[in-house]
Amino acid sequence: MNFKTFKIRFLFIFVFVFLLQHSYSQNVKQKIDDTNAEIDECKNKIGELQTKKGELQLEYIRQRLKEFVLPKIEDSEELIEHKAMMLVYSEQHEQAKWVAHIISTEIINGSGTRSNDFRTDPKIKTGSAVQLDYYIKYERGEELSYDGLGYDRGHLAPSADFKWSKTALSESYFYSNMSPQLGVFNRDGWASLEGAMRSYVYKNNVDLFIITAPVLTNDLEVIERGINQVSIPEYFYKIAYDMQNQKAIAFLVPHKEFEHKLNYYAVSIDSIESLTGIDFFENLPDEIENNIESQTDVMPFVTTSRNFEIEPITDLKKGQINTTQIKEHIGSNKKVTVCGTIIATKKHAKGHVFIDIDRSFPNQPLSITIWGSNIIHFSYEPEVELLHKRVCVKGKIIEYKGIPTIYLDNEKQIEILDD
Repeated sequence: MNFKTFKIRFLFIFVFVFLLQHSYSQNVKQKIDDTNAEIDECKNKIGELQTKKGELQLEYIRQRLKEFVLPKIEDSEELIEHKAMMLVYSEQHEQAKWVAHIISTEIINGSGTRSNDFRTDPKIKTGSAVQLDYYIKYERGEELSYDGLGYDRGHLAPSADFKWSKTALSESYFYSNMSPQLGVFNRDGWASLEGAMRSYVYKNNVDLFIITAPVLTNDLEVIERGINQVSIPEYFYKIAYDMQNQKAIAFLVPHKEFEHKLNYYAVSIDSIESLTGIDFFENLPDEIENNIESQTDVMPFVTTSRNFEIEPITDLKKGQINTTQIKEHIGSNKKVTVCGTIIATKKHAKGHVFIDIDRSFPNQPLSITIWGSNIIHFSYEPEVELLHKRVCVKGKIIEYKGIPTIYLDNEKQIEILDD
């Protein structure tokens, strides 16, 4: 074989291999393109399924509201049904008589944010309140000026309760869901109450049925400068019902800056019925209705809130102190017996248990710590069994990160008073 023939054969082999490799790479590239197309198709399908899931969740909420939650609808009243809340509107007062909704566990993974699309409610036949009932907007050249009429547009069903659904969140901005609220009320204490309800859902992973309303009476003052002269409530109330655990509570709050912690305003649902004349939860069986409407145990609902405290124990025996008397004993190296109410417990990933007495973190007057290595000296799970119990704890009080603290080595150091 001469050199020329060799070159021709080599070139032929080279071209053949190149074409073969190119064909293979093109085949792989086509498979990548096909896979990307499948991924896009799956994404579209996931989007369609998520939309369908959202619609079904809203339908499920509406059905549950009707089946379990709604108060009695009087003959003269019309039920206004939105995607995730229902209400009865008072034309006389230009706000809802009450609003019912559910804080769904979907809120745990929800990521929606405020839409601020305040607007009139098209379902109110007589016309709902409007922007001019709360503030006046002036256009001065390219600048905007606002003249507030003294009150926030206070959500009855809070927008944050619907952050799992853009549709429901947007509808929470209907003026039918607004009531005039003082800023010091709406942005502080009332917001803490709303947050406590959401915290309950996060902590217990259950849906929470909520009814929120102003107390509407014939002698209320009105916003004189507003075009509809909306009534200014003197009291608001919020009712919460955990159907899964059969727990319920109500809060009746004067329309002013909160002067007390949340638990101070807790009342029974029965008392709200007596005040308003409204028959709540009329669709529930009488036995269940009577049970939940008489409950007054507020602790499960507000111990996750910082706006919460329990009054110190005063019925003390000789040698016992309460949490108002511990300062003089900090660092004394003497064992004392402190009595109080456990309102919050937390178990760390490493097994340590932290307990708050009388007030919640970070304002607790006394913290109890059980290191993980000492848990074996307890015949029960302290973070479970001690929660909400009145106890007396014996030990030396030290200061840890500015907080008076007692370390428990074994269960003999703690006496449960409620057993």
